Amino acid sequence: MSEAPTPLAHELAARIAGDGPLTVADYMAECLLHPRHGYYSTREPFGQGGDFVTAPEISQMFGELVGLWAADSWIRLGSPAPFILAELGPGRGTLMADALRAVRIVPGFLDAARLVLVEASPRLRAVQKRALAGHAVEWADRVEDLPAGPLILIANEFVDALPIRQFLRMPEGIAERMVGLDGACPPGSDALAFGLRPGARLDAAAERRLLAAPAGALLEICPLGQSVAAHVGARLARDGGAALFIDYGHKGEHEPSGGFGDTLQALRAHVYDHPLAHPGEADLTAHVDFAALAIAARRNGARAFGPICQGDLLERLGLHARAERLKRNAGPEAAAAIDAAALRLAGTHQQGMGALFKALALVHPSLGAPAGFAAGEEFVENIGDETA
Repeated sequence: MSEAPTPLAHELAARIAGDGPLTVADYMAECLLHPRHGYYSTREPFGQGGDFVTAPEISQMFGELVGLWAADSWIRLGSPAPFILAELGPGRGTLMADALRAVRIVPGFLDAARLVLVEASPRLRAVQKRALAGHAVEWADRVEDLPAGPLILIANEFVDALPIRQFLRMPEGIAERMVGLDGACPPGSDALAFGLRPGARLDAAAERRLLAAPAGALLEICPLGQSVAAHVGARLARDGGAALFIDYGHKGEHEPSGGFGDTLQALRAHVYDHPLAHPGEADLTAHVDFAALAIAARRNGARAFGPICQGDLLERLGLHARAERLKRNAGPEAAAAIDAAALRLAGTHQQGMGALFKALALVHPSLGAPAGFAAGEEFVENIGDETA
């Protein structure tokens, strides 16, 4: 796909030539996490100088409101001390730094919190350490490695980067989408192309779902995302706590589309790229199936609320009031920037994140709706709802 193949493209082409095509999940994992050429291993993806801007980078208001959500959840739990305050995929530490600044007004919260960041990248851990200077920080490689105890967990734009597999409904059955070599290009060109492996088998529930769809329907499954949600759900049911997942995505089978469609995308220098064009040099993501996460967590003992739109969550948590407070001591230019940031975070216009991004809360079964969610927004499985 690229006129000048990337170093990772050479390695992947050699691997495919020897071992055969890769699943989309294996391709994503190599592109993002390869130790020498992976996207997160070699570059700074966040902010205006990177390839994308996350909500915490847009305004301090996002992290502050998420922090207050965490503090409110802690109070609803009975203010346990100690408790684990964790973030999955904390990036540059911006969200957590803003959150910790906001919760200073909550008596006892910081003294009780044991801060643990789930981050596998040594480079990003160093960045996070600098951002959170003055706080005692621990790191874990996986969510399964978090210490025991009551848990308040935040995951912003974490699940969208987890590898997905793609399955296509064919007239004669199901095929898995694979990444192989482009047969139309000269041998040795390292050009990659999508192909299909027929005769694919899925989990029985997912297979029934896809076989009931019309020919051409494409189903994306994120096994690791469902595993994370299942673990967090079981953990909350056992130790108590609450978790907030915010990401761009959809409601799976609860969507009019039935949750089908190709959402794999690449972003390079803030511009959309072909997913196979620059392996290791572009961010790869896919839309999150929030229904699948909710079902996985519920089936392991937690209650789930949402998904609701990010804009609704932030407005309910006090985005407008926080923006007005910040504007009191701001000049005209700074005040306009605050308004623009609030609109970007909660707006439903083309550049707004308010509708595209969703929020899902998981809580201990004894808790009701957490801050920002209504009791009527508890996730209830439809008859026939099944995860892959």
